[in-house]
Amino acid sequence: MASQWNKRGRGLLLETTASLSRVDLSGCIMPVMASSGQESEYLNAQLLVDSIPALIHTGRPDGYLDYFNKPWLTYFGVTLDKVVGWNWTSVIHPEDVEGILAKWRACLATGEIFEYEARVRGANGEYRWMFHRKVPLRDANGNIVKWYGSSMDIHERKTAEEALRSSEAYLAEAQRLSRTGSFGWKPDTGEIVWSDETYRIFEYDRSVKPTIDSVMQRVHLQDRADFQKVIDGVSRGATDFEQAYRLLLPDGRVKHVHAIAHAVQNASGDREFIGAVTDITERKTTEDKIRRLVEAGILGIFIANLAGEIVEANQAFLQMLQYDRQDLVAGRLRWADMTPAELHERDQQAVTEALANGFFQPYEKQFFRKDGARLPVLLGGTLFPNSTEGVSFALDLSEQKRAEEGLRQSQERFRLVLESIGAQVISTTVEGELDFVNQPVLDYFGKTMEQLKDWRTTDVLHPDDLDSAIAVWKDSIEKGLSYDVDHRFRRSDGVYRWFHVRGRPQRDVRGSIVRWYALLTDIEDRKWAEDKIREQESELRQIVDLVPQVVAVFGPDGERLYANRIGLDYAGLSLEEWRQAPGNAFSSPSFLHPDDRERAARAFYESARPGDYAFELELRLRKRDGTYRWFLARYNPLSDKQGQITRWYVAFTDIEDRKRAEDTLRRENVALREEVDKASMFEEIVGTSPALQIVLSRISKVAPSDSTVLITGETGTGKELVAWAIHRRSDRSSRAFVSVNCAAILRDLIASELFGHEKGAFTGAIQQRLGRFELANGGTLFLDEVGELPAGTQVVLLRVLQEHEFERVGGTRPIRADVRVIAATNRDLQAAISAGSFRSDLFYRLHVFPIEIPPLRERREDIRLLVEYFIDRYARKAGKHITTVEERTLQVLQSYPW
Repeated sequence: MASQWNKRGRGLLLETTASLSRVDLSGCIMPVMASSGQESEYLNAQLLVDSIPALIHTGRPDGYLDYFNKPWLTYFGVTLDKVVGWNWTSVIHPEDVEGILAKWRACLATGEIFEYEARVRGANGEYRWMFHRKVPLRDANGNIVKWYGSSMDIHERKTAEEALRSSEAYLAEAQRLSRTGSFGWKPDTGEIVWSDETYRIFEYDRSVKPTIDSVMQRVHLQDRADFQKVIDGVSRGATDFEQAYRLLLPDGRVKHVHAIAHAVQNASGDREFIGAVTDITERKTTEDKIRRLVEAGILGIFIANLAGEIVEANQAFLQMLQYDRQDLVAGRLRWADMTPAELHERDQQAVTEALANGFFQPYEKQFFRKDGARLPVLLGGTLFPNSTEGVSFALDLSEQKRAEEGLRQSQERFRLVLESIGAQVISTTVEGELDFVNQPVLDYFGKTMEQLKDWRTTDVLHPDDLDSAIAVWKDSIEKGLSYDVDHRFRRSDGVYRWFHVRGRPQRDVRGSIVRWYALLTDIEDRKWAEDKIREQESELRQIVDLVPQVVAVFGPDGERLYANRIGLDYAGLSLEEWRQAPGNAFSSPSFLHPDDRERAARAFYESARPGDYAFELELRLRKRDGTYRWFLARYNPLSDKQGQITRWYVAFTDIEDRKRAEDTLRRENVALREEVDKASMFEEIVGTSPALQIVLSRISKVAPSDSTVLITGETGTGKELVAWAIHRRSDRSSRAFVSVNCAAILRDLIASELFGHEKGAFTGAIQQRLGRFELANGGTLFLDEVGELPAGTQVVLLRVLQEHEFERVGGTRPIRADVRVIAATNRDLQAAISAGSFRSDLFYRLHVFPIEIPPLRERREDIRLLVEYFIDRYARKAGKHITTVEERTLQVLQSYPW
């Protein structure tokens, strides 16, 4: 095995030496051999490794570096014992240690070749970049037995790369600042290369490869023809082009750009255009503004020479000064003649600067107009090349000066307002020192501005508020945020009063805070009132705790806020435990009976709308011992000014005894009803004929549902009896059955009869009245002769059937309608629809489940049973016993045309 290692190590050594120029240095040191021959070979190999001009080292399988060759040690300027093991990290640049260790440990774990660039400190103390590489040596079983490594100086390469990156960064920044991007274009292949700034100018993502088509997509429609001419010119052999055109961006913005390029021949002999594109939108905008000013006659333009003579002037300049052309031009009136004497020196300074720079830096001055009045202007211009003349512009500042004077007067008025109002206003520097207070501040504190300057060291603040005031101030300065805080300030007579301090920062155009303004509002009376309210709240809470009801307060979404002592004792919880229980007020698994949760949540979410929608609900609450008791819960909302619910106040009244009594009565009613049902046959509907059996079958089918039923048939066929049978066999049988004959009520009163009315809704409405829909809530409403309803009432009834809610006559609050509607008529509603007296949409809402009652003439076989039934019924009432009826009488009844 030793011989095999020796052979492999020698091979690695030869590979390392041969690979120095390729930066593939693996390094090689032979393991210590047992025999003297092997030791001799090892020493020869070590001598060879120490003599080659490469930095070589070896390591154990666990990463412990056990050897560095002589060139390495010479570079370090240390002995071997100073760098073996893990000590070599001491010569690695501190910023590179963590990375190289992480990479080395990862390679030790995976057995992958290690490659990493890091800076190493030489004997002279300087760091240089090195490329480090280590390869593993494995035995026959593939286990790593040694690591061989080498390092190569790459400092010059890294320095050059860094210089190149800096150069590219400088170029990119220069392009960004100048808004000029570069591009390359090979017309023969269509290949285009853009710089980052070019991408920004065209506003394309860098993932989009530029093409002539993508450029054309951005070119303004009105400029595309000229752009195409440039492309065609290049195709015909043009060597240069320069063009200004507009870009139309996807959001509708327009950019002005200027492109210039020159053709060169690359190394392959192909023609390539190298060029630049500049965003000139700002310049074009400025030029356009100046052009509009000139065209509008706002900007005065004139040509003058250094001798002060005006050579030429446009009409706007002449109008500004109220001169005729012959008065002003051709040397009749000089520059100095129109300028106040005190401004001659400033004009001469401008001429001197123009001679040095070639242009007049814009400055403010005044001209005498022809009437002798002074005209304020902004003056600027430029000298013609190699000439004593120049062109200048004059912008009339009269309006601006008037505006400035108006602003000054406004500021003076504002100052007077600040001095006269009762509010106290202060401003401070960024550091917190007062730089302005109005007179009310000085009057309140009885101090001068100088005495108040550093408020943090005066006695103006209550001692208990000073630390918090300083903390709020520091926090606002650090975060740049406004602040609202309450403090007590000492009045000149020594009395402290509460003030609300509202501070706001003033920022400059860059967003930096330059000053703080604060408004001090006396809130002593409000504070006193708040203390009084808190006392009253405490008393009220004590009263609520003693009320023999469970009282609770919930948030707008049912979050628990407060419960009185009775409620907490009932639940067996503290207030905090009650608040943290799972669920909300209307779906809590901890307090509500499982059968009541869905009903309670539905009732809440139907009522939790803007407005005051109080509602009542019977539900069971869990007691501390795990039992449940029935309560009547009255939910009352509290709304803000916008109508949004902010609180729910709920009072729970124990109705357990009442519910037990109701259950007992209900059971008795059920038993009694069963007896009545037996005595009444099918809800007092007597007969066995096939026609009647069809009706009874349909009654049984529709009764358990809540479907709307329309019963039709001739007068006297028993339509109300069928409606009553449907109600008795439905889930609503324990609730009210309310019958209304629509034909028996005056047309003007039918709406009030059905839906109720509010007090004062119409003449004679002296009090609120509940309508039939409210009386039938939870039960069944039978609308007999529904075909007689007036048109207006039909519309309201249709809305009730669709939305399940209505409003009383004269009311504004919607009322939920949990009512099953059964309608009946002896009229042909289809004919009424055709005649326009009955709404078709209402008909289809009522006609969900139709039942037609046959007249007695179509079920004559039932006449005998009916006779026997009525004779038996009324005989009992009369106290008589009648067993038979003459056959002749029955024949007469059966032959009658019912």
